[in-house]
Amino acid sequence: MKRPRIVLADDHTLVLEGLYKILEDECDVVGMAEDGRTLLTMVQEHNPDVVVLDISMPQLNGLDAARQLHKLLPACKIIFLTMHADPTYAKKAFQVGASGYLLKRSAATELILAIHAVLKDQFYVTPVIAKEVLLPLCGGLERAPENKHSLTPRQREVLQLVAEGKAVKDIANILNVSSKTVEFHKTKIMRELNLHSTVELTKYAVAHGIVSSE
Repeated sequence: MKRPRIVLADDHTLVLEGLYKILEDECDVVGMAEDGRTLLTMVQEHNPDVVVLDISMPQLNGLDAARQLHKLLPACKIIFLTMHADPTYAKKAFQVGASGYLLKRSAATELILAIHAVLKDQFYVTPVIAKEVLLPLCGGLERAPENKHSLTPRQREVLQLVAEGKAVKDIANILNVSSKTVEFHKTKIMRELNLHSTVELTKYAVAHGIVSSE
């Protein structure tokens, strides 16, 4: 049987090294990324069968990275491996295209099981939170209705970078746009969310899982 090609993404080097050790006997780990933007570049270079990623990552969080990844490579399976046990995060993960959701405290063998499952076009949810996640989704995995404060993907990218404390010029370089464009998006975000400072933007980003509270 062909060995699956895997790309790993986590902002902790030790986690990446540990995952590599777990998978190396059964999979070909073709790339390891420490932020969401590097991940998107890497998957386009390596065209993996499966991406295993965390939710909390710098520059582009896992949920927004998965949303873009699903559009770039629809055939690629996405598995979240995260510390977030809140079923709300799992539901969001499946809404953006994930096929699997595991917790970092899960047994190492569970990741192998999840990879085999998603490659058979099955869904996998760690048993710890499976009931809370699957019952509301039994009617299908359609997108949840957008709330009244619906930001565009670009606005979410800008918001995350602002919340991470990056200067406008640095954000412009990361997104390959002008500083004026960044300021435009920031102003639109603040108006849309009725927020009035970078501190309030940061609190909003943490509360809504766009950046980690760590």
